[in-house]
Amino acid sequence: MCLLQIKNLYVKINNQIILKNLNLNVNKGEIHIIMGPNGAGKSTLSLTISGHKKYKIIQGEILFQNNIINNYSIDKRAKKGIFISLQDNIEIPGLNNLFFLYKSTNSIRKYQKKKEFDFFEFKNTVYKKINKLNYSPKLLKRSLNTGFSGGEKKKNDILQILLLKPKLIILDEIDSGLDIDNIKNIANIINNLKKQKKTFIIITHYKKLLNYLQINTIHIINNGTIIKSGNKYLINKTKNKGYECSEKKNK
Repeated sequence: MCLLQIKNLYVKINNQIILKNLNLNVNKGEIHIIMGPNGAGKSTLSLTISGHKKYKIIQGEILFQNNIINNYSIDKRAKKGIFISLQDNIEIPGLNNLFFLYKSTNSIRKYQKKKEFDFFEFKNTVYKKINKLNYSPKLLKRSLNTGFSGGEKKKNDILQILLLKPKLIILDEIDSGLDIDNIKNIANIINNLKKQKKTFIIITHYKKLLNYLQINTIHIINNGTIIKSGNKYLINKTKNKGYECSEKKNK
């Protein structure tokens, strides 16, 4: 079943076209990796899927569960089951992290017409989840992302995923700032979620995380479009020959 379909997508930001004729199909329960040089359009793609207003679709369609979502708000896409982890999440002083997780989770549950958690029930659920992440309980008492290290922000994103249970999970450099043990731990969580038919688009520059993931397809983006798709062997080819060589061969 195709969960996400992108057709002939053109996207501009500040009057500059970044994505050009980009096509992508992602089936339910798959892990897709997006790689490419800096400025190639990787983060633009993720933010466009999430509905960021700064990124304007000038041509093409994004379909999620067979519905065109080009004009959906960020909030509606999130409630429909699209989650994005940014490269560097913003810090919000004064907003308690645990309270943020509580309100976010209940907002999704309310939309899905599920019973909402009371606060103490939710707190117990959170403490069960953080044991899987080597996550310090002290982070729950702090303001959202405020003073968090890069690795702590990434763990907080994974905690959100475990609580919100989205259908499509977009991770932009989730492995940045993590040591090898935490990379293995997060990869294990992603693989387990895949078994539950959760779907991932993961943007990364690093090979370490890929060694531990059950990947379906790797896509190379350059100059705003996907120039090559393949299996894990594509990583080594790209590493040896570079993105430009992949593009020329594809053409």
